[in-house]
Amino acid sequence: MDLSNMSLGDLRNLQEQIKQEMKQREQQDLQKAREQIMAIAQSVGLPLKDLIATGGRGAKSGGKSGSGSVAVRFRNPDNESQQWTGRGRQPKWVKEWVDGGKSLDKLRV
Repeated sequence: MDLSNMSLGDLRNLQEQIKQEMKQREQQDLQKAREQIMAIAQSVGLPLKDLIATGGRGAKSGGKSGSGSVAVRFRNPDNESQQWTGRGRQPKWVKEWVDGGKSLDKLRV
């Protein structure tokens, strides 16, 4: 297609047609992807909500499904209400324990 011979109006019309065609194709691709996902869920015998809930990391083990909680890995022996999962920044009591020359392994649950 030779665009150099087209008028500005014709180019704008073509641009609008291209936008509409792209939108239609994106919708078709989205629908096709949904159908493929549903087919996969059905082939393994899972409801789609369960397949999506795992975030692609497999089934959660133990506890309530979808609770999102992480097991406690460290506990303060002097105050058992102080617990830490080992994720993120160390709580003050853990930092004080380690700075005092004590092993982190002694806090491990």
